[in-house]
Amino acid sequence: MKIQKAAAEFIGTMALVILGCGTAMLVGCDVVGGYLMTALAFGLSIVAMAYSIGNVSGCHINPAVSLAMLMRGKMSVSEFVQYVIAQCLGALAGAGVLALIFKLGDVQDLTGGFGSNGLAGVGGSAVAGLIVEIVLTFVFVTAILGVTSNKAKHGSFGGLVIGLTLALVHILGIGLTGTSVNPARSIGPAVVAAIAGNADAVTSLWVFIVGPLIGAAIAAVVYTLIAGKDEQ
Repeated sequence: MKIQKAAAEFIGTMALVILGCGTAMLVGCDVVGGYLMTALAFGLSIVAMAYSIGNVSGCHINPAVSLAMLMRGKMSVSEFVQYVIAQCLGALAGAGVLALIFKLGDVQDLTGGFGSNGLAGVGGSAVAGLIVEIVLTFVFVTAILGVTSNKAKHGSFGGLVIGLTLALVHILGIGLTGTSVNPARSIGPAVVAAIAGNADAVTSLWVFIVGPLIGAAIAAVVYTLIAGKDEQ
């Protein structure tokens, strides 16, 4: 795999974390305005990245998306591993940039953990959190598979549809788990928050790694069953 693809995935994931998690940190997640602003920040980040790095790496910027593409035969195992490493490093870098900005600027982080995910909205239930992440990731990844299918020929509208779908799942998920649907997006803020002294940020991190990966795998299987294999 060309280094350009890994670099694109690094940059894209870093931008997603800075813009999405950064917005949550700044505006909070109150029902009145915070939900919508944070949801739009994540969704519009995807739109921006899709039309800037999509022609380089496909703009996965999410290990769950990469897993689905691997299962659909659109990338090799070695490419998958390189994508995931680049995505996780990008998320860590993005969270690190946020930590630096909020520290130097003495800005209050209204999430308390750099926008990391948690289970408070589901009463601390890991099972409920897993279900939320599996379902939301299934919806998100199924939309991606449909809109990027060579058979569908959606053309240049794909990035917009994917971004709006991400915003959609955030509108429901923010109040429940903070919405991950992306292991890298969860790993970066949680690790940086833990380094900064918030050890609780990583206690439920496994939910936001396992849940999205299961949801993406189910989406890949189901989509293949209903739509068949994609044209190469």
